[in-house]
Amino acid sequence: MQPFCHVIELSQNCSILRSEFGESASRRRIENKTGNTHMPMQLRTRNLLAAAMLSAGVVMGASAATVDGALDQGVNRANKAQQSQQKIDSVDNSIRAQEREYRGLVKEIDGLNVYVTQLNKQLKAQQDELASIEASIKNVTLVERQITPLMLRMIDAIDQFVAADVPFLSEERSKRVANLKNMMGRSDVTVAEKYRKVTEAYQAEVDYGRTIESYRGTLATNGQSREVDFLRVGRISLMYQSLDGQELGVWNTAANQWEPLDASFKSKLMAGIRIAREQAAPDLIKVPVAAPTSAQQETK
Repeated sequence: MQPFCHVIELSQNCSILRSEFGESASRRRIENKTGNTHMPMQLRTRNLLAAAMLSAGVVMGASAATVDGALDQGVNRANKAQQSQQKIDSVDNSIRAQEREYRGLVKEIDGLNVYVTQLNKQLKAQQDELASIEASIKNVTLVERQITPLMLRMIDAIDQFVAADVPFLSEERSKRVANLKNMMGRSDVTVAEKYRKVTEAYQAEVDYGRTIESYRGTLATNGQSREVDFLRVGRISLMYQSLDGQELGVWNTAANQWEPLDASFKSKLMAGIRIAREQAAPDLIKVPVAAPTSAQQETK
């Protein structure tokens, strides 16, 4: 408010000076006309003018100092505001970075929770399997005690079956059964290996019933042994042909002996041998088949 007061005072002094200067000029005109001069009035005018100039200089100097101070304060306030804004920006960037890190951690935690849940399921499954294995280990001794008699009964059954079956590959099949019996007395063979060998023997006997095979072997008839070509068609028919092709025979299951085969089957028998040896393409062949016992009885 002080600069404005000084300006008002300066204006008032200037008005007084103008009014007095106007009166002085009027008096000078009058004095010029009358020829009188008043020196004290001129000195008074100079003094008033000097006082006005001095007052204006003082007022202008005070106003300039006040303006510079106000500008400095404005600059200081702007600097402080800029510094404050920089601090706010820094804090905001820090908060945003921490927020991004927090969101990333939350997402990672969610993934870990799912992973841990899955691992818990796997762990439970493994624990259940471990409990089952432990129970099996506890029962393994009992299983061994029970499975050994079972295998012995299976070997005896297959031995009886081979003896009562159609006499094809008799030596090979009998040797297989003998090996099984010898294996059961060995301590260096595990129970699992013994059981596997027994099941393999059963599987081999099963395969004989659905395959065709031709092989050369020894036939003993009428006290004589000779080489012949055998043809086995599953277990339904077993035939042979002499090497010169002049003698044919078939196994009679009911009579449990070899019987001569009619010469009309010679071409069928030879075709079957070629098919079994893969010397000809598979084809339908006619073979002699013994009628079931019940059917024979019904015929009678």
